[in-house]
Amino acid sequence: MDAMLIRERYKVIRVLETQENYAFMEAVDIQERENNACLLNVYEGPLLRRYLDLFEQMSDCSGFQRIFLAGECLVAVFDECLGRSIDEVFYLGAEYDWKTRLTYTELLLHKALSLANLPPAVSCAAFFSDNVLVDLPGDRIRLRYHVCPLEGMNHRELALLTGDQVKKILLGGFFAPEEEHAFLSRLDDGSCGSVVQMYSLWHTEREKLQAAYEEREKQNPVQRSIGDLGRAIRRKAKKRR
Repeated sequence: MDAMLIRERYKVIRVLETQENYAFMEAVDIQERENNACLLNVYEGPLLRRYLDLFEQMSDCSGFQRIFLAGECLVAVFDECLGRSIDEVFYLGAEYDWKTRLTYTELLLHKALSLANLPPAVSCAAFFSDNVLVDLPGDRIRLRYHVCPLEGMNHRELALLTGDQVKKILLGGFFAPEEEHAFLSRLDDGSCGSVVQMYSLWHTEREKLQAAYEEREKQNPVQRSIGDLGRAIRRKAKKRR
């Protein structure tokens, strides 16, 4: 079967998802000398007008290339984005030191901040786990713009999604200092209604968290064990109150 060609320019390589009035595809731009790969989000029917309005607000998105109409469909073109998802890298039990985890928390929150001015239906879709791609040890987090149709998204939803992703990196486990547990508790209590507030909180708390980890490293193994146990007991007692 011949490959699908959209607007005599985008040769579809794979259809990655289809649902009513929407398709997500991988394609190559045959008008570019390098045949650059790209991602196509295709909308039709009642989604066309809604997403046309949204994508007209995308000037701040670095991965966004263009939109155009093809017959009765709206096509949004984004840069290709490859890599391992955050769930594949920071899976439960993955052994990364605290410096790596602080570095990638910073990268993740900075990436979320870059989405703050985008329409929430776009930014929230980009922050689903399968679309948050981690380049480790390259110290990069990239977003795959698989912009599936979503209803009722707002800036608070983006903050909630971001908090969920942060908690995959910062685990707040037995060995974590109180500063890390306190930061994670703030994410859970809903006080950060936007990623701007969340990023501001992180920058207020990061130096304290780093200093606490550095102080723990200076201790000998016995002091470290006693300190970890003491913190765990205090946390448990606090929860019982």
